[in-house]
Amino acid sequence: MDDASENPASAAMTKEDYEKLAHFRYQLRRFLRFSEEVTHRRGITVLQYLLMLQLKGFPGREWATVGELAERLQAQPHGIVSLVTRCENAGLVRRHASKSDKRRVEVRLTAKGERCLESLARMHRAELVSLAGLLAVPDLAPAAGHAGSPKES
Repeated sequence: MDDASENPASAAMTKEDYEKLAHFRYQLRRFLRFSEEVTHRRGITVLQYLLMLQLKGFPGREWATVGELAERLQAQPHGIVSLVTRCENAGLVRRHASKSDKRRVEVRLTAKGERCLESLARMHRAELVSLAGLLAVPDLAPAAGHAGSPKES
């Protein structure tokens, strides 16, 4: 078995692979740019929107800890503390001491945060619907017989 069949990531890239990756990144960037523009018009940053989205979309509950938010946003906890503070100052979230564990702080959306998130999430959903078929993970699996290195001519 050659390297390419054992590990598809080690297969040589083809022109078509590069085109698929470039198209995917282009569509992804278009969506991210859309997100930047609509959040800015609403008076918040993309990170503030993403924090609210992760709070509302957290599996099984309507709150999260700073550590959980750091994981979901792929950021350092100290950066999330600053982001929560900015969101709290804007009236979008509140910190609450946990009833079950007083050492734990739960971050929750406020009514203002819920309204802001609902409006922005609707716009994001509509944009994603408009990108249906364009923003999909490309199939980059090596074709059968595609060797790990280009053939000599």
